[in-house]
Amino acid sequence: MPQLPPVTKALMLICTAMYCLQMLAGYWVETLFALWPLGSGPFMPWQLITYAFLHGSIGHLFFNMLGLWMFGAELETVWGRQRYLQFLGASALAGGVVQLLVVSLGVTGGGPTLGASGALYGLLMAFGMMFPDRTIMPLFPPIPMKAKVFVLVFGGMELLFGLAGAGGVAHFAHLGGMLGGWLMLRFWRGLPPFPPKRRRR
Repeated sequence: MPQLPPVTKALMLICTAMYCLQMLAGYWVETLFALWPLGSGPFMPWQLITYAFLHGSIGHLFFNMLGLWMFGAELETVWGRQRYLQFLGASALAGGVVQLLVVSLGVTGGGPTLGASGALYGLLMAFGMMFPDRTIMPLFPPIPMKAKVFVLVFGGMELLFGLAGAGGVAHFAHLGGMLGGWLMLRFWRGLPPFPPKRRRR
């Protein structure tokens, strides 16, 4: 089995360590680092990033770390550490901003948001754009499909669930992560809505 690249490995260890810390002092950890709605007492700006390191259950942690391993390890190898971290940060940040926005507008219920899923959905978007014809086998449903189809299916499901008000999951944070990932790739490539990159002479 190939060795995990360093950033992916470190993130998996940090998320696992933070989950253990939550088990010991969950109230204090989540009050400080989960993403709370704007205007709520516990909200702090750093939560737009730190929420991604917390998880609500062992299953939540397991499936997010599985996705990080499936998609993040290869993308880190392709991009290198710096770009990989930039991409994850942009996806997590966009996921947090979109979640705060829809909560403020009353589209979905309030409460703390936590989990790496926003960043993970950004990685999923990037994987589908960079390797569109790669066949992958998701756990749910266990049907082989091309990466580009996988992205469309899961993005569509998140939109439907979010609009339907399916509780317990921050669906709009997932969609925000996908949006942030898409924008980051467009920025790197000098594509609209960003100015084109200047070529060196």
